[in-house]
Amino acid sequence: MEPEPEVLLDTFQRSFLSCRRVASFPWHDLDQVVKQDPLLISQILEKTVLHPLCQKYPPSPQYRRLFLSELIRKHESSGAEPLDDLYDALAEALNSEETTRCHKSYLLPLGESVTLCENVAIISEGTTGLVTWEAALSLADWSIENKDIFKNRSILELGSGIGLTGLVICKSCSPKRYLFSDYHNRVLQQLRGNIHLNGYNLDTEQDNLMKEKNVKEYGEAANPESVQVSVMELNWDLVTEEQLLQLQVDVVIASDVVYDPDIIISFSKVLKKLFNCIKDGRHLKVIVASTIRNPETYDLFHTTLDKAGLMWQVVPVHKKTIFPYNTDNNVEILNVCLKV
Repeated sequence: MEPEPEVLLDTFQRSFLSCRRVASFPWHDLDQVVKQDPLLISQILEKTVLHPLCQKYPPSPQYRRLFLSELIRKHESSGAEPLDDLYDALAEALNSEETTRCHKSYLLPLGESVTLCENVAIISEGTTGLVTWEAALSLADWSIENKDIFKNRSILELGSGIGLTGLVICKSCSPKRYLFSDYHNRVLQQLRGNIHLNGYNLDTEQDNLMKEKNVKEYGEAANPESVQVSVMELNWDLVTEEQLLQLQVDVVIASDVVYDPDIIISFSKVLKKLFNCIKDGRHLKVIVASTIRNPETYDLFHTTLDKAGLMWQVVPVHKKTIFPYNTDNNVEILNVCLKV
């Protein structure tokens, strides 16, 4: 069955703005449709490279060059008249200086977007925390379908990375307070920049001193939202129950934090500390999303939770995929609770 042009446009737009692999785009479907509708190439250009988000927060020049080169090949093979805007956009990308950073933008259901400044390399500056991983995108999808868990609640995210899941929740799920946390200094710096980039003012004096620097480095922020947002450096091994008690959180989330045996032990311990902090009949909701790369490592996570006195159950997957990512990857989302 021939794909619908509107669906194809939406797929190209979401995939391009979030910098999915160019080879993963539905080029074969485009071949089918463009023969009947040569104007589709122009529409794709408008929704991708010429989109206001791309103009303000562009993907890397290399990425734009790869995408435009393939789009030009499809346009030329269709036999349509030359499209000057295509070649102008490619010329602009060719003349742009390469950078170690890029912007990725994710469109939300109600018309807003989340834009992140990310490192181009998967491993950079001694950490993998400067890019967005699949489990974070899957958890963001799940969060939008389960808004009531976060509405008017105080949320703590463990291992926030550069902020994708938390920013989606802040913009889509109406939390009262959101506390991002991580431990790597460079990750925390980029995380603060991305939070400001998406219109949020951080509520500590130190973070506000970073605001002017972040404007210069990451871009001008949009209008701030009402949710109270903060960032903290959190060492899972050293933080005490007394310190965690002061946070007064209702929901804890994490994604892609159980890929290493040593980290699994530290993560399970901090979860147990958080549950030990719950007093006065309060309830703590803990949601953990993981990409299962190594089944043995993931089984160790289950075993370590059991030894820590924590129960877990797999939650139903989200029905709709909003953000473009490889859904063939095995991502599992757990609800973790205290054994009684």
